[in-house]
Amino acid sequence: MKYPKGIVKKEKHEIYYGNRGMALESDLNETNEYYLNRDIAVIHKKPTPITINQVDYHSRVDAVIKEAHFRIPSTTDYNGIYRGKYIDFEAKETTSTTSFPLANIHSHQIEHLKKIIKHGGIGFLIVRFTKCGKTFYLDGKDLMSFLQTETRKSIPLSFFEQRGYQIKDAFQPRVDYLNIINRIYFGGESNEKNS
Repeated sequence: MKYPKGIVKKEKHEIYYGNRGMALESDLNETNEYYLNRDIAVIHKKPTPITINQVDYHSRVDAVIKEAHFRIPSTTDYNGIYRGKYIDFEAKETTSTTSFPLANIHSHQIEHLKKIIKHGGIGFLIVRFTKCGKTFYLDGKDLMSFLQTETRKSIPLSFFEQRGYQIKDAFQPRVDYLNIINRIYFGGESNEKNS
């Protein structure tokens, strides 16, 4: 910004790191609430299993956890049931414009998704490329196929574009992934009740 007499002030841009990866989670939580309120599906975010080591009790209603640790590695982010099928998925965001780093998903999560698929459930990834403004559904079977045939350390955006399904952001539901599940597993039928 230019001021009189040649004084130049630069704008200060603050970067906040606290909520990285939370936009997709927030959108999915709103979507799942939409599904639940309309009796379409029951899908919830799984709580992270922790063991509390130390708590400060200032008062009965004002306890503060001071120290905790993760008990066991968490499996995936979300699970539930839709049209009689078990649903289980992991949601991730990446700032990359070209690929999704496989380091962002843990091996125990991949093994968990393999077991879900093996036992007849619907397992998948939802990946948001934040800088591109694109969100994709990648079916677990396609993820497993990629992992078995490729040696890359990331999944290219082109793979998501070819084998995945882009989820367009909407008002309600925000991230309508059940629409894609309907196309893949239920012959394209609508997820709205009585439609």
